[in-house]
Amino acid sequence: MAAGEGLGRPVKRSVTIAGHETSISLEPMFWGALERAAKDAGKPVNSVIAEIDAARLESRPIPNLTSAIRQWLFSQAFRR
Repeated sequence: MAAGEGLGRPVKRSVTIAGHETSISLEPMFWGALERAAKDAGKPVNSVIAEIDAARLESRPIPNLTSAIRQWLFSQAFRR
């Protein structure tokens, strides 16, 4: 874990997905991983979140967005 990404309390951030503002609460380690994944993809964090959101809406049952982000990050860890 990088500095500042320990086992902390969730941090709420506002993001825009498909033109709509929403709040997402993730622990610092997940925000850090999401920021790194976005940087590696050459995309803004909001864009990566929008892609995760679109994929989750195709799942059944539909997971909540925070859960979908955590699962996506976990799956990315094993693709490297």
